Amino acid sequence: MLTKNPDITTNFNGVDFSKYSAKISEFVNEFSKRANRKGQFLNWVNLPSEQLKRVDEIYELADKLKAQTGAKKLCVMGIGGSKHTVEHMLSINGLNVKHDAIEFYSDVDSASLERFLYRLGNDVTTANFMIASKSGSTFETKDGFLRVMDMLIDAYKSGGKSQEEAKKLANKHFIAVTDANSEKSELRRTSNENNWLGDLYIHDDVGGRFSAFDDHALFALAFAGMKKDDMKTMLKSALEMSELSLSSDLEVNDALKEGIFWADAKLNGIDASVHQYMGSVFENTVYWHAQMQNESVKDTLKQVAKVPDAMHHSAEAHFNPANKLVFALTVPVDNGVCKENADAYIGALAKSYEVTGATFIEHIATNGMGLTPNAAGAMTQLRAFATVYQEIVEKIMNDIAFPEVLDSVLQPHVEFYKKNLKGGVVVPGRISK
Repeated sequence: MLTKNPDITTNFNGVDFSKYSAKISEFVNEFSKRANRKGQFLNWVNLPSEQLKRVDEIYELADKLKAQTGAKKLCVMGIGGSKHTVEHMLSINGLNVKHDAIEFYSDVDSASLERFLYRLGNDVTTANFMIASKSGSTFETKDGFLRVMDMLIDAYKSGGKSQEEAKKLANKHFIAVTDANSEKSELRRTSNENNWLGDLYIHDDVGGRFSAFDDHALFALAFAGMKKDDMKTMLKSALEMSELSLSSDLEVNDALKEGIFWADAKLNGIDASVHQYMGSVFENTVYWHAQMQNESVKDTLKQVAKVPDAMHHSAEAHFNPANKLVFALTVPVDNGVCKENADAYIGALAKSYEVTGATFIEHIATNGMGLTPNAAGAMTQLRAFATVYQEIVEKIMNDIAFPEVLDSVLQPHVEFYKKNLKGGVVVPGRISK
């Protein structure tokens, strides 16, 4: 018998789930028949199971990268899912709070590059670099990587090394996370040709926003000091959430409930929605969830924000009677000195938003400065499932035929801007005169 994850408690208000009871099996079957099938981009469903087999290898690679350069900081160079999933996973696990273990660079302008180098003490030899890109040719990532590579070579040459020696030493600072196939990935070819450490992969049919348990995130967690047993607990919890999320028992399937919640609003003509996260534990979750919303739901009318910051400057619109919306709040369970006020604050928000429409409040168990590993794994996998379920519920209830591949896992429209970057308009690593 399946039982709900004890570290996540969700209370729904204002949604009549009984209206959907006759369709529950149909919702789940549509997801189940696609999960982990080649070309469906749902391989993240069972990815935690595959990653449990690789935990030891990932920790060994993290230790080797530190040992071969002596550098104690890892710089993640990637955009979108290659960055936001890592930021999210570090934050909810209470790691890198001082930004002393992991840095990020995903920009293309000079001021941002200068700020990034400043955080490294203007010495790139003090850091290692994880380059994350499925194709290996992502402009933003390649541009930063080439600049850092040149800086490393120059730094070692300034120390008396020859060009060849400097290049060998520079290459020791890098590890690639990309497609396993060198024919598909320019970055994999670069890694192989320059003897970069080890093999980290972005798995096939796992879109960037769904890749929170892929190699780039797990490697960063290991590098930042996550205990190996905690990582295993987190992955097992995510796998258990996959099982719950493919259950036709709505009492245990909160991912489907959340998908129905958001779909129900659309079906009732409410386009605007809000999902807020309380506290700095979720500060980076906001960026990841916003990416998930924009790329999967493809809707510009949902606000994903952190509170308390967002409350005062959004309340005027949210509580204007002319505006109708649905609201969700994800909060950390408070076990510390702020508990009384935090709980009262959450209660006040819940009471306030009940007048605007349907709501749900999601309580997530905490441990120190982050979530419990069990909660971190479950919540992350739940969010991915709920996102896809929203599409499935809307299509079935509106009697819309399904495409060969679900819209929520593809992102065809991004090519509109990508095509304008091609043809020599941007040149990775170009030095302005």
